[in-house]
Amino acid sequence: QVQLVESGGGLVQAGGSLRLSCKASESFFRIYAMAWYRQAPGKQRELVASITTDGTTTYADSVKGRFTISRENTKLTMYLQMNSLKPEDTAVYYCSMPGRNSWGQGTQVTVSS
Repeated sequence: QVQLVESGGGLVQAGGSLRLSCKASESFFRIYAMAWYRQAPGKQRELVASITTDGTTTYADSVKGRFTISRENTKLTMYLQMNSLKPEDTAVYYCSMPGRNSWGQGTQVTVSS
């Protein structure tokens, strides 16, 4: 069972930036697609961005042009660079390895207006 540990969340003003990291415990990280999800209070968890093993990325329409997902296989780490943050980006952000049905514990992102 792989462990996924997120970090990098926090409180930021609207228009600011944050970078989230997700560190995997197992080297098979390299052969799995990865994804970031988020869940705001009272809302369902939603897919924010995903990245395949060859680096192909997809984004939710709400974050296109503002967020960038990336991965560094040598460090078993995935990132989410979040720019031009908006109050509606406030949520708990989760790292996921869908192929192993694995999730991190989540990291809180709060964007103040």
